[in-house]
Amino acid sequence: MTSRQSTSDTSNASETRTIAILDAAYGTGFAAGACVLIDDVASVAPLATRLIVLAHEAADYRPGEFYKRELPVLLALLDGSDAPDLIIIDGYVHLGADGRPGLGAHLHAALGGRVSVIGAAKTPFRGDDWSSSVLRGQSTRPLHVTAAGMEGGDAARIVRSLHGAHRIPAMCKLADKLAREALADASAKAADPA
Repeated sequence: MTSRQSTSDTSNASETRTIAILDAAYGTGFAAGACVLIDDVASVAPLATRLIVLAHEAADYRPGEFYKRELPVLLALLDGSDAPDLIIIDGYVHLGADGRPGLGAHLHAALGGRVSVIGAAKTPFRGDDWSSSVLRGQSTRPLHVTAAGMEGGDAARIVRSLHGAHRIPAMCKLADKLAREALADASAKAADPA
């Protein structure tokens, strides 16, 4: 199987009502997460944001087991809020053409399969020949897009359509920034409790 390049028309790429873009950051003793909620792939500003900081050690990173680090943070972000129509994560949904579950598949399953999940990974998983490669802006490095609960081509069109002129969509970059800032704030407060 070869990697696919998404070049489809992006108009009307999504009829989704609410999209939650989730990201997490990790430090010693803490994990933080951010949710950026938008109502359209072309949204230039979030409807709302949500931050969470968990006081715990993240699981050690192991290739193919990234979900053990990030899934608790993503589920905590969604806990107590209305389920979005679509979730976008920084990572893979599937880790092979055989459908081996990655972070996004574990999230999709944890939500009972009721919410579609798109994974837009910045770094290719070893031997990736199953994801859709999406080039954005002037970048020559693709995002690697996989999905659960929707067709891969539709997921690639949505990622291509997200607002922003650069490789990383603007609202995904915002979720990353907010998660890192929440982690830095929690770490600073822990270091100087006064």
